[in-house]
Amino acid sequence: MSVLKKPLVTEKASFQNESGVYGFIVDLNANKLEIRKEVERMYGVNVVAVRTARYLGKKRTRYAKSSIITGRSNSYKKAFVQVAEGEVIDFYSGI
Repeated sequence: MSVLKKPLVTEKASFQNESGVYGFIVDLNANKLEIRKEVERMYGVNVVAVRTARYLGKKRTRYAKSSIITGRSNSYKKAFVQVAEGEVIDFYSGI
C-alpha cells in the first residue's frame, strides 16, 4: 500500500503550488523519510523539505428516530512537500 493517499486540491494548497509546495493526505504512520522517497519515486522530482501535521477527526452528532448518535470522523495526516527550484508536480497529467 502506498504512503500517499491523495493530493490536496484546495484553494490554499493551489496557492502554495506556485511557490513549489505541494500538499498530500498521507498514511497516519508514515514518517518524513517515507513520504520523501514516495514523492520522489512517483513524480520524479527532488524533494527539499517535508512538513507534516496530524488532524483529529471532527465530532459528529446525528439525530436518529430512537436516539442521538455521536461519533467522530476519521483522523488523518497531511504532508506539505517542497520541491527543488524549477520543478513542478502535475496532478492532472493522468486524466
